[in-house]
Amino acid sequence: MSSKKEDENHHDDSINRVSEKADEIQKKFAKQASLKALVGQAGLMVSMVKDYVTRRYREVPYWAISAVALALLYVLNPIDVLPDVILGVGYLDDATVVAFCLRLIEKELERYKLWKDGQPTEAEPTSTPPNGKVVDV
Repeated sequence: MSSKKEDENHHDDSINRVSEKADEIQKKFAKQASLKALVGQAGLMVSMVKDYVTRRYREVPYWAISAVALALLYVLNPIDVLPDVILGVGYLDDATVVAFCLRLIEKELERYKLWKDGQPTEAEPTSTPPNGKVVDV
């Protein structure tokens, strides 16, 4: 039986792997018809994992970020309940897993999107000192 610490280490590995494979995951969503409807939300999920890994966003519960990582890794894995090579239906299980995960983490993803939308873009100044001069941080 595995300990809680071992489970967390395994999930941390999964979270890091999603961050490393982000481009590959997004390409898979973009090119498969059954996953295209989820491409925007999947992109947000990938972004949340990347921001979690880089410590920019840590307001998400560990169970939620773990669920996102596992769902995205399921999509990345070509060997699953319905192998991806089966034309027409190979990605339906992937879409189902992601849709279930989205339903599970809906509120957390909404909170993340609000946080992300409030972040300054790289072209925006991040602080204005009392003397009125704009300084990029």
